[in-house]
Amino acid sequence: MFSLHIDTARTWRGGQNQVLLTVNGLRALGQRAALVAHPDGELRLRAAEGLELIPLAPRTEMDLTAAWRLSRVIRRLGPNVVHAHDSHAVAMAALALSMTTARPTPALVASRRVDFHLQGNSLSRWKNRQVDCFIAASEAIREMLVSDGVPRDRTVTVHEGIDIDRIVATPPVNVHETLWLPHHAPLVGNVAALVPHKGQRYLIDAAHLVRREIPDARFVIFGEGELREQLEHIVHEHHLEKHVLLPGFRADVIGCVKGLDLFVMSSVTEGLGTSLLDAMACGKPIVATRTGGIPEVVTDGVTGVLVPPRDAPGLARAIVSLLNDEPRRQRYGQAGLERVRERFTVDRMVADTAAVYARLMGN
Repeated sequence: MFSLHIDTARTWRGGQNQVLLTVNGLRALGQRAALVAHPDGELRLRAAEGLELIPLAPRTEMDLTAAWRLSRVIRRLGPNVVHAHDSHAVAMAALALSMTTARPTPALVASRRVDFHLQGNSLSRWKNRQVDCFIAASEAIREMLVSDGVPRDRTVTVHEGIDIDRIVATPPVNVHETLWLPHHAPLVGNVAALVPHKGQRYLIDAAHLVRREIPDARFVIFGEGELREQLEHIVHEHHLEKHVLLPGFRADVIGCVKGLDLFVMSSVTEGLGTSLLDAMACGKPIVATRTGGIPEVVTDGVTGVLVPPRDAPGLARAIVSLLNDEPRRQRYGQAGLERVRERFTVDRMVADTAAVYARLMGN
């Protein structure tokens, strides 16, 4: 089996990590896998040596020149499957396959990691009709695809996976010392891009309420994005400059998560939430919103506490409850680690993806 993977992003987020885990995992199974990535993107920089790597990305969703170049790559390499990992990649792959004369035509697989509805414009409808199979990162995403008109038999759920052994082996970071925080301050953390659907504004509102009951609590929101200035303004409005920190992107974020007492995911919408998986692999108890694929990851009352989205008081109550109950935090953390070991490993994710390819090829 030979699969050609396409990701057009310049930045590094959970989706790009899943692409790299998938490609390297397929190669570890003995399959050939090549990667088309943005020439200036972080994914290309992080791709392992020895990987077949083609630097190419569209400038727009209808970049015919990029699609033509991709069609030449497909004719030259002859993959069985073309796997597009983001929306622009689907468009470029669909256009390229319409231009290629390769026979047999490779199957087109599209990953869907966000719980946003498919766009209804003519280009979106056309490109999505070219997809032979959508791989949804959660059942919630799969049901959304079906509700948007994608036939159910062209969809399959493959939960995202993480490299648990690597995470367990990552040394912890002393967050108190690194960020100059009071030595005994309880630490609550979040790891996500600073974008609207991640809901950090509600976490900051919750921090304002938590401080009234646990004055020493500190909140650390790791990540970068378009909302930095707005979130800093909310921190200032609540006079939380000493209690809520936004240290930006950190390469050692897994070690930082290990230094937390509690991990919070405040998303308004969420496809699955690989940062939740990372935190659970670090043995951390979870407070998260009941939205998208999160309930497929976090079992309420077993690995963490689920609250409605956009509910700052609910977040605050759950955070206070867990910060005041260390035995429950330890119990949830241990249960979370066991859950990711059982259901969310990268080996399971790669095997399920390979099974999708085999089915499409009739094997």
